[in-house]
Amino acid sequence: MVNPDILYRLAQTLEARKGADPESSYTARLMHKGRDAILKKVGEEAVETIMAAKDGDRRHLVYEVADLWFHTLVLLAHEGLGPDDVLAELARREGISGIDEKNARGAAT
Repeated sequence: MVNPDILYRLAQTLEARKGADPESSYTARLMHKGRDAILKKVGEEAVETIMAAKDGDRRHLVYEVADLWFHTLVLLAHEGLGPDDVLAELARREGISGIDEKNARGAAT
């Protein structure tokens, strides 16, 4: 199994790219363009992930999910969040029925 610390190392790199020169890296350029550009990229990667899954190409699916996760981490970093925020939410939901969790969210809004 690959060490899950890769998410934290990547999050640290993304955090460092927030203030970098947009000409120096793809990530710095994307962050410099702002939330809408990042959201567009997340959406594109989500669609490509769906298409890879529909095609049944497992290797391509892994490649596209990696792109989706990367761009989602860019979004989190842009918003001042990171993997721990998502992992904490997943831990909060652990052991709760998906139906119950969705109903609780609906009641809170």
